[in-house]
Amino acid sequence: MRGARPLQGVRVVELAGLAPAPFCGMVLADFGAQVVRVDRPGSPGDPSPLARGKRSLVVNLKLPQGPAVMRRLCALADVVLEPFRPGVMEKLQLGPETLLRENPKLIYARLSGFGQSGRFFQVAGHDINYLALSGVLSRIGRSGENPQPPMNLLADFGGGSLMCALGIMMALFERTRSGKGQIIDASMVEGTAYLSSFLWKTQLTGLWDQPRGQNMLDGGAPFYTTYKTADGGFMAVGAIEQKFYELLVKGLGLKSDELPHQMSIRDWPEMKKKFADVFAKKTKAEWCQIFDGTDACVTPVLTLEEVAHHGHNKDRGSFITDGEQGVSPRPAPLLSNTPAVPSSERNPFVGEHTEEILKEFGFSQEEIIQLKSDEIIESNKPRSKI
Repeated sequence: MRGARPLQGVRVVELAGLAPAPFCGMVLADFGAQVVRVDRPGSPGDPSPLARGKRSLVVNLKLPQGPAVMRRLCALADVVLEPFRPGVMEKLQLGPETLLRENPKLIYARLSGFGQSGRFFQVAGHDINYLALSGVLSRIGRSGENPQPPMNLLADFGGGSLMCALGIMMALFERTRSGKGQIIDASMVEGTAYLSSFLWKTQLTGLWDQPRGQNMLDGGAPFYTTYKTADGGFMAVGAIEQKFYELLVKGLGLKSDELPHQMSIRDWPEMKKKFADVFAKKTKAEWCQIFDGTDACVTPVLTLEEVAHHGHNKDRGSFITDGEQGVSPRPAPLLSNTPAVPSSERNPFVGEHTEEILKEFGFSQEEIIQLKSDEIIESNKPRSKI
């Protein structure tokens, strides 16, 4: 019998920020944490796209009483998720030293681009800058072209959100032994570099000896790249091992003994052209008929519109649908006894839950009325449609 979600009962206070911190908070919410998002006054009332499973309250931290409200929330919280540049929270008297003094069990997660120290620690940046400083961007892109970032997935969400969530999990687990909280310094630069450990650990193996875009795993090899099909679709090929490569060649209707050796790097450009010519003769659906169910390591490049309808993804229920935002990925990984249960409710409007959250954290009705009168908090209950 399945039990409660793994983070049931964990209280998280997430200060509103850009995409990395909200996704980290959404992961925690999907797996059962009670995530309270602290939004700024005057913010758009529409829900954040990564606010699933959270509740929102609005606190004006620029007025003297605002930080006092925050301290009361954090005194009863398990985790604070903070996405600002270093020094911002300290100026508000909400730095980790202050909050941990009042709540020694608090886990204070600081998610930033460059980290809490170093000469760039107060410099502005985005995913592409963190990716660049990690060294990873220098290795991504086509041969002879500029380095090309893979959207903003690697640094923002891989090196940032997920590494921060992992740090929170480890700190929560360690707290079960020590009873103490701690500070997490999650740098997107360092998180991205750590994600690339395989790249660093294989530098001397010959795997990356060629210029960018000409190695086996970065698009240089004819058996590890993508090909355009007759109908404008694409197929992804990852036939590295010889037995898989032979199945690829067979599926293409070619003969291995009439081709150069698989690992002959100097012949790779010519082989890529030959494979491209063959792939261009059939549609994506036709290639799927040929390769589906084989070990040739050939799969369709699915569009966002196609992915939820693919048979394998449907079999596993890998994508979920809600009434508001359509299709999105189901939380991962799957836990057998305590799986994530993503909220099916619409995302909260900014300030929608201000009053109920404050009551849960011990504020009296009189205090709430006064805070609202002083414009320290805002409550934006959605109006019912007539």
